Amino acid sequence: MAKSPGEWNLPSPPGFQGLREDLRLLTYQQKLPHWRQEGATYFITFRLGDSLPQSKLAELRQFKADWERRHPPPQSADQRDELARETFRRTDTWLDQGMGSCLLANEEHARLVCDTLKRGDGNIYELGCFVVMPNHVHAIVRPLVPSELDLEEILKHWKGRSAYDINCLRGKTGALWQKDTYDRIVRDEEELWRVLQYIGRNPQKAGLDPLKACRWVQPSWVDCGWQFEDLR
Repeated sequence: MAKSPGEWNLPSPPGFQGLREDLRLLTYQQKLPHWRQEGATYFITFRLGDSLPQSKLAELRQFKADWERRHPPPQSADQRDELARETFRRTDTWLDQGMGSCLLANEEHARLVCDTLKRGDGNIYELGCFVVMPNHVHAIVRPLVPSELDLEEILKHWKGRSAYDINCLRGKTGALWQKDTYDRIVRDEEELWRVLQYIGRNPQKAGLDPLKACRWVQPSWVDCGWQFEDLR
């Protein structure tokens, strides 16, 4: 069984800030609920626009409708978080089945996404880790000055720049990414460790070779023991 950070007294990785009760928490709703807090670290997932077929999207809509019937307004933040977690669980399971064009299975395309993610690290955000899967991306990120460049703008840049670079390579145009993004504030170090390992294990979970996957962990995190377990 995997140990938690507390079992070997790992220091918190540089720059990490979990959910704080003393700071204001903002929420808004699109297809998914989104929580925002100054200085927070986020676990985010974004996927290619064709990564889920219409049948699965219809299944998600039905699940949400059924859930909302069982949880009539007003709904608490914890209830909305529960909905987001279950939606993520279902979606990520389907994504790992390799649906859609899976453009990111192409090593050159995946490398362009990796380059885009790393480009602003240490400048406009702190990037903890990421994995580029054939049809989606997981990452841990903390905006450095959200009042000037918030998470939405960072994600918009990631999607726009990587889509442009991949389309140039393919000689095509058009949007590649799904508009909405799953994101949640990482609560504390214990959850951060679980998310880090979830990201690191995603290739193996999808039947891919993790050592050939486009995975990355911030070197300063590795220096203090925060690494994918299969590389420890």
